[in-house]
Amino acid sequence: MKALIKLVVMAASLVTLSGLVSAGAQTDKIAERVKPVSTVCVAGDPCASAAPAPVAAAARGGEEVFNAVCAGCHSTGAAGAPKVGDKDAWAPRIAQGEDTLLQHALNGINVMPPKGGCGNCSDEEIRNAVEYMVSKSQ
Repeated sequence: MKALIKLVVMAASLVTLSGLVSAGAQTDKIAERVKPVSTVCVAGDPCASAAPAPVAAAARGGEEVFNAVCAGCHSTGAAGAPKVGDKDAWAPRIAQGEDTLLQHALNGINVMPPKGGCGNCSDEEIRNAVEYMVSKSQ
């Protein structure tokens, strides 16, 4: 009988201790879920100073933009696009002047969408791509 009582007491102790450990784990999970997502800074506090402005990324080079955006049409001649390196196809376009070529690239021409469909290209990057294609096609 004493052995049975010892066994029951040990089992009860084990259940109680495991519940305490489990409750501690739950408390940690709850604290993680309800922690603040931000802080409030009041003028004069060290945290109230403005964050430094992000540094603008350098413009991609012409070859990089060409390979990422323009090559789909200007390497294959798709939709009538002049192939890079085809001097005969590019000669009349180059004769119009670089500014005209750039305006066509920026605003689109015929079936080519503005900026060749590159929504994240800057005007400078488009200029770099135009200069690259012209240099390879003269």
